Amino acid sequence: MRSPKAASFPDALIRAQSRIAAQIETTLLPRQDDLTEAMHYALDGGKMLRGFLVLESAHLHDIEPETASPAALAIECLHAYSLIHDDLPCMDDDDLRRGKPTIHKKWSEALAVLAGDALQSLAFDLLCDPALAPATRQIALVRSLAKAAGHGGMVGGQWMDILAETRTAPYSLKQVTQLQQGKTGALLRWSATAGALMAQADPKPLDTYGAALGLAFQIADDILDVEGSAQSVGKAVGKDTAMGKATFVSLLGLDGAKARAAALVEEASDALGSYGTRADTLKDAARFVVNRDR
Repeated sequence: MRSPKAASFPDALIRAQSRIAAQIETTLLPRQDDLTEAMHYALDGGKMLRGFLVLESAHLHDIEPETASPAALAIECLHAYSLIHDDLPCMDDDDLRRGKPTIHKKWSEALAVLAGDALQSLAFDLLCDPALAPATRQIALVRSLAKAAGHGGMVGGQWMDILAETRTAPYSLKQVTQLQQGKTGALLRWSATAGALMAQADPKPLDTYGAALGLAFQIADDILDVEGSAQSVGKAVGKDTAMGKATFVSLLGLDGAKARAAALVEEASDALGSYGTRADTLKDAARFVVNRDR
């Protein structure tokens, strides 16, 4: 019988990172050419917060980590693809990601596009892993991730972000919230609900948690863009301010943004009340999201 006591967040995150790293080595093709090397490179060095959320939400529903691991790696592959494409010159045009040269700077734009494409395809392949059988479970995961990643989620949010660069007036708070609920929030929200989907349980509490967590995460990013450094954050900072784009900080002020992030952490934690102390690790994860330095 599994203990109802939750693990500490740092320990749980380290375990999740180790498990996902092992899954990478057994799933991805060996580093045999630039394409496979770039795929490994893109997955290396991240916090793996989304994969952690998959594993932890699975744990809440008594699903073993061996079963949930393919889904945890799937979301990390999809997230890595989104970062590769986000960094391209035709989008955010960034030279640095996770403290390393972006893939198009280290290799080429063509390889960056293809490495991202390959990781996106691999994500959905992983959700068809036999460990995630029966088919009803696999279909629920595939369909929900496709929606979270597509025009109604991450890609749609990215497009709104690109459009912001040519607008004569900055977005309103409502529009910035909509943008970030897609670009950043959709994949975090999916990650939080994955365990419930695997268990065919009610995903609403974890969906509420994930929605609040996703916005808190982006507000923290906006704060880091003002208060952080490229060395600590691992990517360029201050770009949105320089371009005059609206952010939670520009619209709410620095103190207002911090207060909103703190309120979202409480909202996320309150959503987990039905899980009791077993959800303490997820509550700690929400606090980590707004207190991180990168």
